[in-house]
Amino acid sequence: MKILIVNNTRIPAAKYGGTERMIWWLGNELNRLGHEVIYLVAGGSSCPFAKVLVYDPLVDMNLQVPDDIDVVHFHFQVSNFTKKPYIINVHNNPGYGHQLDNNSVFVSADHAARHGSKVFVHHGLDPDDYPRPDLQKKRTHAHFLAKAAWRVKNVQGAINVATQSGNKLIVLGGTRLNLKMGLRFTPNLNVKFKGMVDNEQKSAVFNSSKALLFPVLWHEPFGLAIIESLYFGCPVLGTPYGSLPELVTPEVGLLSNSQQALADGLKNIGAFNNQLCHDYAVENFTVKLMAQKYIGLYQQVIKGECLNNTEPTLLEASPKYLNWNK
Repeated sequence: MKILIVNNTRIPAAKYGGTERMIWWLGNELNRLGHEVIYLVAGGSSCPFAKVLVYDPLVDMNLQVPDDIDVVHFHFQVSNFTKKPYIINVHNNPGYGHQLDNNSVFVSADHAARHGSKVFVHHGLDPDDYPRPDLQKKRTHAHFLAKAAWRVKNVQGAINVATQSGNKLIVLGGTRLNLKMGLRFTPNLNVKFKGMVDNEQKSAVFNSSKALLFPVLWHEPFGLAIIESLYFGCPVLGTPYGSLPELVTPEVGLLSNSQQALADGLKNIGAFNNQLCHDYAVENFTVKLMAQKYIGLYQQVIKGECLNNTEPTLLEASPKYLNWNK
């Protein structure tokens, strides 16, 4: 197949870039499987294994897609696209009342079900993109990975869990002083802030971490940090919201909306097996599995099938912040 992958940001990801890294891994795996991949992405992008076209948000999408493409894989919402068979990945939590395209694909079963759909593909990481985990290395801290400025990511909850359990915490994706969302300053010196980090820096933190703290206050669509952490042998301690119950089994983590319960879990983190966490990630969340599932969806739309019988839409509005018991 000749597959066009479309996103409105630049590749490769300079720092974290969850969606950018996912489409990079997917394109690379499709290329390895013998498909021809072309990217239509923001200016300044480059890729050694695929041709890159520059996306222009001011031009009709039908005019930007080459004539010889078999299928288009969008990673943001488009409308009135009729030129070629296509699917649209939904990576976020669209607002209540927003109608999505019939060919929408979600990133977890929960994400799909909340929108009245059964169509989803879990993200999968590319092990070749990471250093090999040292599962025997001494673990000295817990870590948090998300945009800490977003209150739904609950960095303060993660800080409290680490402090309450007597553990150090490294925050990836945030700074001690944050002025973007109002004045926020974290005086707790038990917490180290690394800001936005590249893959090498992040991997080093993961490989010496006891656990990922992920106490989100919303229905997380997927959570790439979860499978990355598991790949490095880190159990996941988080809240039971969104995708987490389907990603984090009792063998590889603990889910609770109680700060005390997660702190107790971190105190007893030795009950989890680092090798088992790594093996679980490799068995369930790799780019090979992800690519196979997307190929199946490409084949469906090429045959003229719609992925969803009706336009997906959020079935029930959620509170702005889900429950967190301090």
